[in-house]
Amino acid sequence: MAVSRSEQDQPRPRPGRPRSEQTRKAVLRATGELMHEVGLRVMTTEEIASRCGASKATIYKWWPNKYAVAVEAMLSQMFVESGDPDTGSAHEDFRLVLRGMMRFYNSPSGRVYAQIVGEAQFDPQIAAELNDRLIGPRRQLGRTILARGIARGELRADIDPESAIDLIFGAAIYRLVAGHAPMGDDVADSIVDLAIRGLAC
Repeated sequence: MAVSRSEQDQPRPRPGRPRSEQTRKAVLRATGELMHEVGLRVMTTEEIASRCGASKATIYKWWPNKYAVAVEAMLSQMFVESGDPDTGSAHEDFRLVLRGMMRFYNSPSGRVYAQIVGEAQFDPQIAAELNDRLIGPRRQLGRTILARGIARGELRADIDPESAIDLIFGAAIYRLVAGHAPMGDDVADSIVDLAIRGLAC
């Protein structure tokens, strides 16, 4: 049976007792609130449990640490802003996805995401969670858009997908982390326009 793009992008459940969806959402909501209020480093698992009404033991059954919860909370927000538009045009798909990414990065959640990226430089477990649950699905979406564009004859078949994804999405994370330049719809459109010129047939 075919699996939809949205189903592929959902966080993978960990082995063990199935999670209550209501409790999962409450944990992620509480985590998001605390990250904005006190920051990623200061936030504790005890505070998450107290705010959402789940036990600390329950949280640790589903996530190994607070950073894993934070990554999944970021993932759920990012895909609201920047899912797969599948418009029938690779140019338009990339434009809409990059706009969504930049809206997310411009939001208070974007600064929290930058904190997670920073923590990942020093903690291999955080880096693995970030790659598995956020960066990996985002890059897979890029590959999907590229493959559709190549199949429709819009994009060259000889392009390196990983380099193309870096070319389109890399500027957004660079601007988020370095803070040297603004992000917005006009910037996203300009980046995609330039990239497509080199990728198009």
